[in-house]
Amino acid sequence: MDFLLQTLFWASLLGIVHSYLFYPVLLHVLAKRNSGDNARAENQDARPRVTILMSAHNEEQVLAQKLDSIAFSGYPMDNVEVYLGSDGSTDGTNAIAAAYSAKYPWLCFFPFQQRRGKPELINQLAKAAIENKGQDPDHVLVITDANVLFTPSTLSQMLRHFTNPDIAVVDSQIIPEGLQKEGISRAEHRYISLEALLKYQEGQIWGAMVGPFGGCYAVRAAYFSPVPPNFLVDDFYIVLKALEKGGKAISDPEAICIEGATHSMGTEFRRKQRIGAGNFQNMSIFMHLWFPPWKSGLHFAFFSHKVLRWLGPQLILLALFSTLILSVSGNRLYGFLLLIAAIGMIGAPILDWMFKHLGIQLLPLRGIRYFLWMNAALFMGWIQFLKGIKTNVWQPTQRS
Repeated sequence: MDFLLQTLFWASLLGIVHSYLFYPVLLHVLAKRNSGDNARAENQDARPRVTILMSAHNEEQVLAQKLDSIAFSGYPMDNVEVYLGSDGSTDGTNAIAAAYSAKYPWLCFFPFQQRRGKPELINQLAKAAIENKGQDPDHVLVITDANVLFTPSTLSQMLRHFTNPDIAVVDSQIIPEGLQKEGISRAEHRYISLEALLKYQEGQIWGAMVGPFGGCYAVRAAYFSPVPPNFLVDDFYIVLKALEKGGKAISDPEAICIEGATHSMGTEFRRKQRIGAGNFQNMSIFMHLWFPPWKSGLHFAFFSHKVLRWLGPQLILLALFSTLILSVSGNRLYGFLLLIAAIGMIGAPILDWMFKHLGIQLLPLRGIRYFLWMNAALFMGWIQFLKGIKTNVWQPTQRS
């Protein structure tokens, strides 16, 4: 019995350490050896035809800024159309969109009266774009959120890669604006920055960036697949479908967008819980792309980077359970390990909370608290997935 519990503990710990430490180190080594052919842009001056797809629900605070950022993006607007769908907006979103569509001929406005959810709206907009412009290799869909602002080089940097016929998806780099010492914005930014590096290296090594950040990414129209009903994480599904079809997916750190930072732990917890539920939807439907993990670079990246992290809460609980039983049976090593775990999982968040109320912000403590909080959100997302996803309609995250 002790042997089985010890095996359970070390296997669970290995899964966590592999995903968060061994895998990033391995990517770093492989990326240094790789020539970067998967990310090569053959023609910096290429100008494919672009349809920008954007779903908006009550985005009156940012919509004008977003449309202006597109208009002044530096990309020739003769090659661009914007399909903007208002998802049952009840504020000034429709009025702003109507005014801009009258001003700019490249903006096509679709006001939907009833809430459909972002995935269904993107399906509708993509269908209209493909019916109008076809699915030839020169047609690229840029899927973006209303609160993610373009810089003058965003479109050019992303679209230059589509001169490589193997490229199906290109993700952008989203830079948060308005970071604060208080709240979770700095811990979130640090985690996202590490994620961005992993995604870039996966694309560089295997052409298998496993999932974009979702705020702004480009997909060749020929590789677009409609998202199934009640799917929560539409961007991950679209990219995995493109990889399934044999296309390559990469991330470009020079294709920069701007997004307001989020500071509320409660708001971000609900967002990560929803994403967690959607992650398990994708994990189940795309099992053939991660199991067995040694089958290909895509399988290994999906398993190491995503599956093990999504199962992180369960691995943590299994490790704690086996350690507790072994320590109760008198094993001093596992009693010591249980003490260390208690200090980290209980003591660190309490200290962070105390220091926060004293006006002291310690990033290492905030990082531990963020890691535990993120895994708690993932666990709640798993529970939501097991109960069944009834709808994919949600409220946009409030950001600075």
